[in-house]
Amino acid sequence: MPMLQTRRRFLTALSLAGAAGLARVPPALAREGVLETTSLRLAKKEGVCSAPQHIAEELLRAEGFTEIRYVPEAVGDPTNAVARGEIDFTMNYATTLAVAIDRGTPIIVLTGVHVGCFELFGNESIRSIIDLKGKTVGVTALGHSDHLFVSAMAAHIGLDPLNDIHWVTSQSPQPDELFADGMIDACLGLPPVPQDLRARHIGHVVVNSAMDRPWSQYFCCMLYGNRSFVQEKPAATRRAMRAILKAADVCASDPSRAAQQLVDRGFTGRYDYALQTLRELPYDRWREYDHEDTLRFYALRLHEIGMIKSSPQKIIADGTDWRFLNELKRELKA
Repeated sequence: MPMLQTRRRFLTALSLAGAAGLARVPPALAREGVLETTSLRLAKKEGVCSAPQHIAEELLRAEGFTEIRYVPEAVGDPTNAVARGEIDFTMNYATTLAVAIDRGTPIIVLTGVHVGCFELFGNESIRSIIDLKGKTVGVTALGHSDHLFVSAMAAHIGLDPLNDIHWVTSQSPQPDELFADGMIDACLGLPPVPQDLRARHIGHVVVNSAMDRPWSQYFCCMLYGNRSFVQEKPAATRRAMRAILKAADVCASDPSRAAQQLVDRGFTGRYDYALQTLRELPYDRWREYDHEDTLRFYALRLHEIGMIKSSPQKIIADGTDWRFLNELKRELKA
């Protein structure tokens, strides 16, 4: 049985690569220099929307990495683990990254990966974002990604998130459970929460960031790395990025196979929710969208309401490097 499982996993991974023409080692690989390291540590994240980094292992091996570890993401701010060098690369929300850069966390944002993973759910009293005024909104914690996204949405239409919204913080039970029990008026759902709430016919979607402007025009999740790793290991950075962006293409071109990979590798237990998420999220926008503009947009919203002190220009100057992305966009043309 172990041999059968190993063979099945190998064939699935091989098919994954072949589905998008990804099994080839790029002709330019030899010109990129010797890998500064063959070890790579990625975060093992909860949820489904980080699928590209979770299904990228075989693609990373094709790039020359021989030791690939998925490090469980600790509770709290995951950017700290990247800053300490415990994790080399991972994905996180644009709002979270803007806040981390503002406080001087030594990370570098490298590329947007996908759009549209968050959805705002409300009860019957909430039909639009403006209706959040005076209402109770559940979030995991103040400063957490759900709090930052809702605050940015509120600020964008002129609400004062600090004074106009009553925040209810809870990690157990989770905000979506409080919402399902009628204890709060709204919550922000990140996969698989939206899929679960819709399946249970609880509340309704007020904002779907995969479809509704302006949110659908900006990345929600972006890839970032440890500053020292990026600066000292450019060949490894470029090849890791290439593998993860190719994996994003797989999520877009063959979501059923990518969803099965997530289940087989133990990143999620629900194939149906994983498949629904991968089909709904635009994983193929990384070539088209303005990556810098995403951080500028969210940093401006957060700066306007005092959640960060730095200007958008300073956030971009201090915490981004688009050189590798620009090279890969030319190389990996659709």
